[in-house]
Amino acid sequence: MTATGSGPLTGVRVVELAGIGPGPFAAMTLADLGADVVRVDRPGGAGLGIDPAYDLTNRNKRSVLIDLKADDGAARVLELAERADILIEGYRPGVAERLGIGPAPCLERNPRLVYGRMTGWGQDGPLAERAGHDIDYIAVAGALSMIGKDDEPPALPANLLGDYAGGALYLVIGVLAALQHARTPDGAGQVVDAAIVDGTAHLTTMVHAMMAAGGWQDRRGANLLDGASPFYGSYETADGQYMAVGALEGRFYRQFVELLGIAGELPARNDIDRWDELREAVAARFKGETRERWTEIFAGSDACVAPVLSLREAPAHPHLAARATFTEHAGIVQPAPAPRFSATPASVRRAPARPGADAAEVARDWQLPSRDPDAGPA
Repeated sequence: MTATGSGPLTGVRVVELAGIGPGPFAAMTLADLGADVVRVDRPGGAGLGIDPAYDLTNRNKRSVLIDLKADDGAARVLELAERADILIEGYRPGVAERLGIGPAPCLERNPRLVYGRMTGWGQDGPLAERAGHDIDYIAVAGALSMIGKDDEPPALPANLLGDYAGGALYLVIGVLAALQHARTPDGAGQVVDAAIVDGTAHLTTMVHAMMAAGGWQDRRGANLLDGASPFYGSYETADGQYMAVGALEGRFYRQFVELLGIAGELPARNDIDRWDELREAVAARFKGETRERWTEIFAGSDACVAPVLSLREAPAHPHLAARATFTEHAGIVQPAPAPRFSATPASVRRAPARPGADAAEVARDWQLPSRDPDAGPA
């Protein structure tokens, strides 16, 4: 099987030091776009506990097995770094340095290397050495405080907001921008410090702007986009399912209430003092029909209403099916690579990498020094 496809990053070599969460997702994104990603797995696994055959964040990658604490563990990683364009690691600050594979020795071997570091708190600051997870990072960044109802605890957006939106995707942006610089005539490699707290805070830029202008209250459940508005939220249907409503603009709202069947019976949409009354009327109407029926009623309209689908239901939605938003590979239905490119389409070309399964192939393609294949992981 080939290591790279026709994506826009074909020819770019990436070393990923195995971890969990945002680092692997960032490397998967690069691999989806055509990069040749070699994941350095360690004996015993990275700690996620999932069967490697189902770990989709390792699709389109190849794996080699290296014991980083062995005598020649660092040397083997440096051999890969010397031949790579990008290296990604997600250790706590100082760990890579103690292992002998920090930025200094890697950039000494490869001055144009982009060294991407993925952490929650960043490489410096009072919390840099502390453990944490997605919920902690988005809490401190202010994002968690915006999500949920005003009289309930903040709602948890799984780990999509911090780990993946504020972390992995910012790392991808960072390493690709640094790679562009490294490839200019006077460019050089550098370290990219991608912290989830930084990226998540950056995601709230528009809200900070609205707050500064007086258009956003610094509390949840009190604003246009956080559930306070009766025409931007979700409503239960007769069968216990939900419909999502985003009828913000006046012309969309008019279609919404007409198709809902209650136009002319409602208080004015801009009368904030009567929003509770408006919400109750909308909720009562949605409870009168099933999700399937409401989907039929709003189909083809600009009312900005959609069914709330589960993860298993989403691939079968007619629009997503028509766009092939999901794909099936190696017997697993999974999200297809995104975004899309007209000249260099990305694709899922390899099943999730099995730890150490590609050592010989990588050694050949990357022209690594030959090693005794019977010696096992070093």
